[in-house]
Amino acid sequence: MNRQLIATTSVAAFFVTALLVRPAWLKWKTGRWGVNGLSGPVGSAGWWGGASFIASMIATALALGLSAIPTPEVVAIAGLALLGAGMVLTVLAQSGMGTSWRIGVQETERTALVTTGLFAWVRNPIFTGMGAFLAGLALVWPNAASLIGFGAFVIGVQLQVRFVEEPWLIAQHGDAWRSWARRVGRFLPGVGLSASRAE
Repeated sequence: MNRQLIATTSVAAFFVTALLVRPAWLKWKTGRWGVNGLSGPVGSAGWWGGASFIASMIATALALGLSAIPTPEVVAIAGLALLGAGMVLTVLAQSGMGTSWRIGVQETERTALVTTGLFAWVRNPIFTGMGAFLAGLALVWPNAASLIGFGAFVIGVQLQVRFVEEPWLIAQHGDAWRSWARRVGRFLPGVGLSASRAE
């Protein structure tokens, strides 16, 4: 198995599909790119969430230029499964959001609350898919940068979801969001149910 070729091809396909094609599609459909940048003032939880996400993407790209730590073939096979599953989940979840898809939030923006398809199982399936993809990369091509990329993503997503996305969605959708969050997990089915967050 040519691990470096798999890692490089997978990351290139992921970046193009998830981070270029989707904004371009949204621009074509709505006239907006859906990329809203960092949220909140410098140093806030939301700002750190966005900064960590950007650092994660940079580290992921840099990982491809570094040597990998030798690991058993079975580790790479597990990583390959996560890479594939993560990419498919990310693309399907992005498609499921339709024109409500975005990166980050803009206070004046209003989007529909998507609760069907993958969103009937988890509230943030795009982030779940991206996390699986980055975990897979860290197994297929393990080095300091791929591990940092995964770690920075986990930190960034937790900050973004808890301190930016959820308060924004509650402000927009109120009881509809609360009802959904009480029965649908944050990143995994049944995990991270919200009984009273921000009520």
